[in-house]
Amino acid sequence: MTYTITRRRTAAVALPMVAGLLLAACGSGDSGSSGGGKEPQTITFSYGPANANDNAYAELAKDYEAAHPGVTVKVNKISAETYGQTLQTQMAAGNGPDVMQVNSGGGQPGTVGTLAKPGLLLKLTDSSFTKNIPEAERVGYDYQGKLYGVPSATAIMSVIYNEDLAKSNNVNISPTTNTDDVVKQCSTVKSTGSSIFALAGGVPANTGIMTVELASSSVYGPDPDWDKKRTAGKTTFAKTEGWKQALQAVVDMNKAGCFQDGAAGAGFADLTNAASSGKAFGFFAPSGAAKSIMDAAGGHVTLVAMGAPSPADKNYLTISSDIGLAGNAKTKSPKLVEDFIKFSVSPEEAKKFADSQGTIPIGSDINAADLLPQYKPVADQLAKKDYRTFAVDSWTNPQVYQALGSGVTGLLTGQKTVDDVLKDMDAAWGK
Repeated sequence: MTYTITRRRTAAVALPMVAGLLLAACGSGDSGSSGGGKEPQTITFSYGPANANDNAYAELAKDYEAAHPGVTVKVNKISAETYGQTLQTQMAAGNGPDVMQVNSGGGQPGTVGTLAKPGLLLKLTDSSFTKNIPEAERVGYDYQGKLYGVPSATAIMSVIYNEDLAKSNNVNISPTTNTDDVVKQCSTVKSTGSSIFALAGGVPANTGIMTVELASSSVYGPDPDWDKKRTAGKTTFAKTEGWKQALQAVVDMNKAGCFQDGAAGAGFADLTNAASSGKAFGFFAPSGAAKSIMDAAGGHVTLVAMGAPSPADKNYLTISSDIGLAGNAKTKSPKLVEDFIKFSVSPEEAKKFADSQGTIPIGSDINAADLLPQYKPVADQLAKKDYRTFAVDSWTNPQVYQALGSGVTGLLTGQKTVDDVLKDMDAAWGK
């Protein structure tokens, strides 16, 4: 059983974006048509966008309909906060959609691994998938050597950061900043009633993504194969100094006031409120959120996507192609479903999708000239390949990530220690 990833996860922050957020600083035609066949020419398509204003998948469906007269794609948008578990439940009950957004790997509900293992996903066989998707981006969509899904775009698991607001408050954070540098600045910011970061501390997905970003530098930077070693039983979370560094950095930042008041019990709405009121300068989320906020703000704010500060000697970005599409093995229109998925990764549609999301197109070389402006601070890191993949997608089961996310909440409240969290993660992983 193999499902790993070399290039992440449902949004760390399911943001109900509003126009005022962080304002305080102020088609392809080469797919063969399936029309006219005996299959039903109406298919259902479910997805769960991190941002309610993200309509990239809906636009993809419209493009496909326009290029394939007679085909209808019924779109169902589901809240990102419940999407993974909702999809998992629907598929297990036999009433899932024909096409669905999935996440790569097997570390959370609604992933390729958790859906392909019981035979719920349609195997993809068209040769164009090899042509249009580099192997590194396909990893995580395979199960036991067979392809069951495709990525839709590449994103950085990042800090969405308002540089202007931060600098106006004499806060300086750069792509090379370490957590000690951040901690030194937090108490001064807190004395003004603000914080450097907003955190949905009561939501395991948000505390989890933050900590994995930290671990990209302290664990996976020096040892990209750490997950493989953990799977082989050659190491554990509890025995790894880099994991201790990542979690201790969370403790130190919390103690120094780097997060907003009440962060331990905060949800996504609290995170949004802290940012929209200008009381926080950044938050942890996939990089596409920067575009969503700037669009909603109507040009009144400029945001950038940066990596998390490093608790180790060198800063590494966390990069992922974890959000993609898969088909239902029980669909009555398997040819149409595969054709729709193929259409999604054609060069024209892949670029259109990424531009709409504010991410990086599948199949493209990452270079500064092609990056959107919000990626300027990390262009050098991307060019040098100073990045690691979102590790969660190669973890053995969703309970490990849950143990991390809920464990970090325990660190924020003082109910858990670093050692407690690491032991819980090892227990969830199994032998």
